[in-house]
Amino acid sequence: MFNRLQRMLTRATKLTRSGKVLSAAIVLQNLASAPAKPVRKPAPTKPRKPATAQQKAALSPKPKTRPRAALGDKARGTTAVSRGSFKRVDFSDEHGKRSYKLYIPAIATPGKLMPLVVMLHGCTQTPDDFATGTAMNRLADERGLMVAYPAQPVSANRNRCWNWFKPADQARDGGEPALIAGIARQILRDHPADPRRVYIAGLSAGGAAAAIAANAYPDIFAAAGVHSGLPIGAAQDPMSAFLAMRAGSPGSHQSVAMPTIIFHGDADQTVNPRNGRSVAARALGSFPGLTETVRTSSKGGHKFSKTAHRAQNRKSYCEYWTVTGAGHAWSGGNAKGTFADPKGPDASREMIRFFLQHRI
Repeated sequence: MFNRLQRMLTRATKLTRSGKVLSAAIVLQNLASAPAKPVRKPAPTKPRKPATAQQKAALSPKPKTRPRAALGDKARGTTAVSRGSFKRVDFSDEHGKRSYKLYIPAIATPGKLMPLVVMLHGCTQTPDDFATGTAMNRLADERGLMVAYPAQPVSANRNRCWNWFKPADQARDGGEPALIAGIARQILRDHPADPRRVYIAGLSAGGAAAAIAANAYPDIFAAAGVHSGLPIGAAQDPMSAFLAMRAGSPGSHQSVAMPTIIFHGDADQTVNPRNGRSVAARALGSFPGLTETVRTSSKGGHKFSKTAHRAQNRKSYCEYWTVTGAGHAWSGGNAKGTFADPKGPDASREMIRFFLQHRI
């Protein structure tokens, strides 16, 4: 069969070279229409005896075992399943409606109230993304906390930013601060959360919104965390917001004494680091007579400077962390989330440590 095929191809080639293209085409057509050589069927074989259970067990590969993941590894972006519950909840009242994700650790003790941390994501982020980037659910498993992640929809801001720069969203009993406070109240009503230990933190626009909500509702929030954010009153419209982000803003007077921890990278090109210093200055204005201590280190990743202001009982009421070389990202976060820098210091862990010092 192969020899015949080779001869016909050679003939067609010679005809083509001599200009007899039609004759070459006829040769190739005859080649294509030639009957194929019949294929001999193999002789029937005797049926094989079914394998025994022992043979099947010997031939089957043993499943690979995976090491048991540490508690809360799902928050770090691994494939491990978290032991806690992470579910979406809807909230609505006269001020509007928002959804949020609520994480409840599996170690919850019946009859025991748990602290609650409200986490406000930055622009373009979602609750799931923010939970991954901050790894706060892992700490919830470790420390027995509940964590709520309110979601800003595109219907409220096309980039999912919290509207910290709008006057209607900067005061009590209205706008987004009222919605955030309402979510906290709903969780306190429906779950074993401790009303004396409710805290709020956020990144970027979420950090600015967290400072506003804490200042507006000191009867709900016992402390605040502002990461790469801006001070209260930094802007009144989109134009002044842009200028504050670019050049920094001193903000306005803080009306209540709110324990506050601030993180800001000194290489932040999105929100000027001057804003972090302004947040700290406004928070300190309500706590006279504190003792300042400064510590620098590079433990955990980036070099950082921690300025703590403590009372005589050694409790810190304001901490300002400047992270050298860090940009606009959550310090010590999980790189599988957006705007997260895996190099330390670990902002999530330090915020929880700071928060748990304070109660209403």
